[in-house]
Amino acid sequence: MNSSSSAADPSADSAPAAVSPFRIEVPEAALTDLRERLARTRWPEAEPVDDWSQGAPLGYVRELARYWAEEYDWRKAEARLSAYPHFRTEIDGLGIHFLHARSPHPDALPLVLTHGWPGSVVEFLDVVGPLTDPTAHGGDASDAFHVVCPSLPGYGFSDKPDTAGWSVERTGRAWAVLMDRLGYDRYGAQGGDWGSMVSVATARAGGEHVVGIHLNMPVAPPDPETFADLTPVEQQSLARLAHHREWGTGYSKIQSTRPQTLGYGLADSPSGQLAWIAEKFQEWTDCDGHPENALTRDQMLDNITLYWLTGTGASSARLYWESFREPDLAPVGTPTGCSIFPHEIIRASRRWAEKRFTDLRYWNELDRGGHFAAFEQPQLFVEEVRRFFRLVR
Repeated sequence: MNSSSSAADPSADSAPAAVSPFRIEVPEAALTDLRERLARTRWPEAEPVDDWSQGAPLGYVRELARYWAEEYDWRKAEARLSAYPHFRTEIDGLGIHFLHARSPHPDALPLVLTHGWPGSVVEFLDVVGPLTDPTAHGGDASDAFHVVCPSLPGYGFSDKPDTAGWSVERTGRAWAVLMDRLGYDRYGAQGGDWGSMVSVATARAGGEHVVGIHLNMPVAPPDPETFADLTPVEQQSLARLAHHREWGTGYSKIQSTRPQTLGYGLADSPSGQLAWIAEKFQEWTDCDGHPENALTRDQMLDNITLYWLTGTGASSARLYWESFREPDLAPVGTPTGCSIFPHEIIRASRRWAEKRFTDLRYWNELDRGGHFAAFEQPQLFVEEVRRFFRLVR
């Protein structure tokens, strides 16, 4: 994986001096090593339950690992990624990778899309085309965006911080620098999971340059003042939150307290990295119990393979150590739109969100989709983004 110039890429010629074209080129030896490691996996015994309540079941993980070793083709993912221009630039001492797809429409609004954990820029591959060139996908030119999609620090092809301090807030400041460096003085931000919090931080750092933020997981805690007259949706949200706290937070406890210890296993065992992420695809997607009802094997493995090849099991987890325990919950005055998908981990209600997002311009509760909105429901995601930004362009 290295950077190189590409004369065939017109956007490379106009890139500022501080920005270098980046080409994704995984050595074949790395893929051979992956397959060999999968073949040598030392498996645990099967779980004594017939569901996912103790984690990813042995039978499913073994089958997914077999497919990964014998049938999966990383080169197809590499080609899909490489269909868009990629770059790297140094911000605040750290190399940041980003996909930058400019729209053919001159009045397009710049938009920075931010993924979370265990996501990556792979999540957005099905939405970049419709967002940048809506007329080619049955839409209107007035909805066009220039898309900037960075890899979080310690994720994907971005550098791994070697000093502490790369919090959500610092990342948001870096994104504001990135957008300025690309010549965008008026832009929007969109994100879910950590991307939701980074988008808020970007808005704080970018100030009047940020026209609005669209979030598919707004971080807005339940408002105690509403507890006396909770709606059915709010009651369901509180029940889901309680269940998540009891049964679904083991990963975050580990990543926010001992990411380095976790990293040894994830860096050494592709089967371990596979199970660590695949479990979240099962738990957090709108999949009716089986992850492949929401995502294909190749989609899941495109994302998981990116984590494996870049060795980012520990470095991605460190964002939890930096920012998970004391999240920024201060009021947000930037114009905000929220799209709430039914199988989201934490579902805020509108009145809870309005307490934090004081200029809430758009709110919609959808009937399908989960935590990985752009990945699971790309068409719905694109339409939600368009609808909000029509209000603030």
